[in-house]
Amino acid sequence: MVKSPKAFLFRVLSILLVTFTVGIDFQADSYVQASPDILSMETLTADDIFVWRVYFSNLEELDYLTSRLDVWSVDHWAGYLVALFSLAEWQSLTQAGYRVDIDEERTQRLYQDIPSVPDQVNGIPGFPCYRTVEETQVAMTTLAIKFPHLAKLVDIGNSWEKEKPGNPAGYDIFALVLTNENIPGPKPKFFLMAESHARELATTELAIRFAEYLLVNYNVDPDITWLLDYYEVHIVPMANPDGRKKVEAIPHAAWRKNTDNDDGCTTAGLYGTDLNRNHSFKWGGVGSSGIACEATYRGPSQNSEPETRAIQTYVNSIFPDQRGNNDNYPALDDTTGVFITLHSFGELVLFPWGWTSNPSPNNTDLETLGRKFGYFNHYVVCQSGESGCIYQTSGSSDDWAYGRLGVAAYTFEMGTEFFQSCSVFENTILPDNLPALVYAIKSSRRPYQNPAGPDTVNVTLTPSHITSSTLVDLTATANDTRYNDNGWPGSEPTQNITAARFSIDAPAWITNTITYNMSPSDGAFDERIEGIQANLDITGLAPGRHTIFVESQDGNGNWGVPNAVFLWVETYKNPIFLPWTSLD
Repeated sequence: MVKSPKAFLFRVLSILLVTFTVGIDFQADSYVQASPDILSMETLTADDIFVWRVYFSNLEELDYLTSRLDVWSVDHWAGYLVALFSLAEWQSLTQAGYRVDIDEERTQRLYQDIPSVPDQVNGIPGFPCYRTVEETQVAMTTLAIKFPHLAKLVDIGNSWEKEKPGNPAGYDIFALVLTNENIPGPKPKFFLMAESHARELATTELAIRFAEYLLVNYNVDPDITWLLDYYEVHIVPMANPDGRKKVEAIPHAAWRKNTDNDDGCTTAGLYGTDLNRNHSFKWGGVGSSGIACEATYRGPSQNSEPETRAIQTYVNSIFPDQRGNNDNYPALDDTTGVFITLHSFGELVLFPWGWTSNPSPNNTDLETLGRKFGYFNHYVVCQSGESGCIYQTSGSSDDWAYGRLGVAAYTFEMGTEFFQSCSVFENTILPDNLPALVYAIKSSRRPYQNPAGPDTVNVTLTPSHITSSTLVDLTATANDTRYNDNGWPGSEPTQNITAARFSIDAPAWITNTITYNMSPSDGAFDERIEGIQANLDITGLAPGRHTIFVESQDGNGNWGVPNAVFLWVETYKNPIFLPWTSLD
């Protein structure tokens, strides 16, 4: 065990300095996952791994590097990427003329012991906020049992280990379907998936926390309530359970891929297919590798892995095909559906295309919705294949969802580490991304239209509980400025508010729903942010809870997504006659 990471790094750096002058002559032992107890000057081998900075001069070099290395992040301004690879790979790159520096801080963390958490019973050791594979599946089952009219658990396929004949291990891949089954459809659909890459711990936990958040706030939060009434939410928290189990068994493991070991690589820690390079759209292109032991190995053929097939088959079953086969054909303006895949890390909101730097035919609308997400989670928003954003990829899930089906598809690269601390997850990642995901559901009815319209916020009824008066004051704020790309070049065009309306007990698009106009609080619609108001006549409303939907329109004719508030019409005035009073 390395007692002093600094001393260990000094030994590594000393070896690197020597190799520049005398050449490298390591014993080619078999790969051992980064483990401090084997690392000393005497036992260091060419296959031992470290975190490095590799400098590139142009996009061609970047594409080459990202197709063969386990890239963690890219700093386009400084001109380097951060990647995990062996001393042998370091030698190969330096001999090819690349500048390669060891990343001392990240390498040090890679080899440090994980601090234990006193009295920890559940979760990954040292990270109690992240549930294990089994704990996550138990949580999903529990939600389906506890909320039977709102949640349904669906087995959508198998992991590689379960699919392979004769394997005793492996897992089912589950989707949680959240909607009020008592309200008939068809309903707009939102799809969320997590953990295509095994080591990205925060992704699964955010997905299952999001499901829990929606269910426990039903009948509590008016927005959550109407969303589950009128939409379907599909959540796959764990798309790569086999790989995730490897990570849980070896804390701080670098495992990225699934555990498929029959494609020509059997080296522990290196075999497997990168599921986010295996999808059947632009498979086999830039940013992926055909070499089975490399980090971005795309598999022997498109859609070859059972995990990929499970996702594609399921997503095909819930979304219609709304885009032509030509790369230049846009999805129609009234296309429905939003697809989000959660990854880490990088603090980015990415949208197609990833396989090329050219913009997609729906680029403007994808960027608009992305900037809405950026407003909530404060991430940089950019087209993933665009120069300077991150790097180009092919066979990815978001390119597939948009390219094949036309749905608005995004990747959230969350946080700053694979093994993100629980404090950062609880205090930053979770609260920043929950509202972004709620907005994603709201936008999924018309993702290429509604995000261009104003948000309607601060919806208030005075009074919200009423017994006798026939009028209630309804106020809100219409805001057409809530966008942020957080530093990416460009800005979202905004317009003045031109109209606002409300409806009672159903959103405006439901057939036969009556809408009522609202007025500007200052007497004129002439600003991008406007107070709006109306008097709501409750005459004829039955006693009980009602939902008031409010939405606003901008100068380009774009209606934004609705916001809602509860109105309670009471029957009883005298407390002694309240419904819960017992009269013996």
